[in-house]
Amino acid sequence: MIVYASIAGLFGLMGIIIWYASLDNSQLEQVEIQLFSVEVKDVNTIENSAKLEIVFLVKNPSEKTFTVPVIGYQLYADDQLLGSGQYSTEDIAMPGRAVFYPDSEIPLKNTFVLIKSELNSETYQAVLDGRINSFSAEGIITTETSWSLIEKEFKSST
Repeated sequence: MIVYASIAGLFGLMGIIIWYASLDNSQLEQVEIQLFSVEVKDVNTIENSAKLEIVFLVKNPSEKTFTVPVIGYQLYADDQLLGSGQYSTEDIAMPGRAVFYPDSEIPLKNTFVLIKSELNSETYQAVLDGRINSFSAEGIITTETSWSLIEKEFKSST
């Protein structure tokens, strides 16, 4: 009988911990993300590739401090898919990541490799020449506290 009571108590304690962790979710979902800029940084004519610097502006309008371990996105130039990319700090311990305090706004930079063979040559050349009217990104941003983690879909354009 004592064993059953101990197991029930353990499950009750686990339920309280999960409930307490979920209290952060509504504040974490308030995260705002904007595709701020896309710039050509390096062109490799031998491999027919280019490195683009993608800057996301992430804002924390809530009262909860969090970090951003992952931003997975698809990048578009004038509504044509260029490919998929990912900003990731998952391999960095939580105290080493950028911390989003309440009402803070931090730019997060990521390198996107554009390969000519994966899209038509006109679009590739237009990106290199700066003839793109607008870039857009859509994907999922993950926000995390020490107790909770949520994923939120986003869509943004320059």
